[in-house]
Amino acid sequence: MEKINEYLQIAQEKTIFFAPKVLLAVAILWIGFKIIKKLIKLFELALEKGGMSANIRPFLMSIVSVSLKVLLLLVVAGIIGVELTIFATILAASVFAIGMSLQGSLGNFASGLIVLSLKPYNIGNWIQIDDKFGKVEEIGVFNTVIISPGNKTLIIPNSKITDDVVTNYSKKGMIRLEINITMPYEESFPKIKNIIIKALSTIPKILKEPQPEIGIENFDSHSILIAVRPYVIPDDYWDVTFASYESIKKAFSEHNIKVAYSEGVEFGTIGE
Repeated sequence: MEKINEYLQIAQEKTIFFAPKVLLAVAILWIGFKIIKKLIKLFELALEKGGMSANIRPFLMSIVSVSLKVLLLLVVAGIIGVELTIFATILAASVFAIGMSLQGSLGNFASGLIVLSLKPYNIGNWIQIDDKFGKVEEIGVFNTVIISPGNKTLIIPNSKITDDVVTNYSKKGMIRLEINITMPYEESFPKIKNIIIKALSTIPKILKEPQPEIGIENFDSHSILIAVRPYVIPDDYWDVTFASYESIKKAFSEHNIKVAYSEGVEFGTIGE
């Protein structure tokens, strides 16, 4: 009975000693979470007014919210009497372990912040990253989703985007097609050029301004390489590419324009 009474006495003393601290800690927690909630709302409003992307706002708010809550817990732990150095050591070790395990993801996250802040492209733009070409469907913090012309979904890590060259075909509102046509040496270039211009004029999706650029690009062993460069809006890229080749081939056939084959070589005259 004496031991029991002794333990009860100790428990009573501890309760009297810690009860006010625990009540104060609970009150601070309740008030602190209320204040943090209001601060996060103000932070969100500030980000929105500052023009921050809607894709990145939730992540920044989450980081700030977690940081404030950890700070609040540290304050409460100090009030109760928990040794802060031990608490801070455990927290630092946990953060380091998580950071090491998510090293690749953190790199993508950091790259995502750069992409969303600098906005090298927007949703709906046609872009090319390395040899991957497509239309941007989604810009996330960890990756960018593009849809290829073949309707394939390409998920590209943002770290690859910041480390590579990104070609934005939609930035200027129009792009120039890179079409190459061959003509025989004996043909007249002004004649061929005129035929191509008329063939392109039948394609309504080709922009009138700037006018298509047509010129001799190279002299091959069998034929002359003609560069045909019409301008289109990005969404019409493939439609106009296919239509241009089809229309030029039809025009060459109607004007009886011959082409060279690689099976054999014939020497001939050079046209105008």
